Amino acid sequence: MMIHPSYKEMMEAVNSESEDDTTPIVSSRYSIVMATAKRARQIVSGDAPMVEDAEGRKPLSIAVDEIYQGAVKILPGENNDDTK
Repeated sequence: MMIHPSYKEMMEAVNSESEDDTTPIVSSRYSIVMATAKRARQIVSGDAPMVEDAEGRKPLSIAVDEIYQGAVKILPGENNDDTK
């Protein structure tokens, strides 16, 4: 089963927002997984979704869309798993 967007597409989308083109915000799939899981937990805990058409969808799917669309940013750092 293929997921969409792919890890590669997610990493490209996140890194395209980097202020410094030479230093990626995320450099591994692990960073994307950790950030997405953290955001999904925030949604489960009551945070409002930041994308349209979220009603009836699973928190993880919403989190993937939020990060891919740039509604949620991954902050560069040691663990690359902080979202805002």
